[in-house]
Amino acid sequence: MKKWQVEDLNITADSVLRGQGADPEIIRSRSPRLVHTAEKALKSVVDLLEPEVLVKEFKVTGFKHNSLELEGGKKISGPLVTGHLVGASYISVAVCSVGSKIDGYASEVMDDDMVLGLAIDGVGSAAVEALANAVCRQIELKAAAEGLQTTIPLSPGMIGWGVEEGQPLIFSLVEPEQIGVTLTPYYLMVPRKSLSMIIGIGPNLSSGERICDYCTMRETCRYQDQNEERHG
Repeated sequence: MKKWQVEDLNITADSVLRGQGADPEIIRSRSPRLVHTAEKALKSVVDLLEPEVLVKEFKVTGFKHNSLELEGGKKISGPLVTGHLVGASYISVAVCSVGSKIDGYASEVMDDDMVLGLAIDGVGSAAVEALANAVCRQIELKAAAEGLQTTIPLSPGMIGWGVEEGQPLIFSLVEPEQIGVTLTPYYLMVPRKSLSMIIGIGPNLSSGERICDYCTMRETCRYQDQNEERHG
């Protein structure tokens, strides 16, 4: 996996607004000042982003008792994961992070300027999402070159795969401490702007599903159509 640079992420003011949970079109028509704040935040903190990615591939050795068996003796269980990965020949396990500097700076700024601080936090969210999208695309391209397909990326916290099951499993497989990412007793990743996922790779896999269908926010989120880049 390549060494990622901030320039690879192509973060825009619109992606920062989406990182704050806002619709860029609505914000541009109703609150141009917030667009300016997003642009200001992006310019002021881009040097604080420290993209790091750890990816490891595992061969699937079998499927027994609703568990996916991997080389090395590890197993993956749970309806979401096994349902999508049952036809996979391999899986790619990835952890992405943009570091802790932006978190600390966002907290500092919020003490004096809440709006700007939230925009800076949005930059961090947009950056780690863009990093994950870029990693997914690289995995997809590698698979396609080998005549294989990929599943949608599966992350702990999606419906059917709780963080209390998924995060410890991912951390045991790839040891994200190598890139400075740790797990709290409550299964939260530190730095906060980090993301973990598993992607199935095989000859006959479906990639037409939507991540949003498995999100716990799917009933209330207004921005589902704008968050479908990591679709496998």
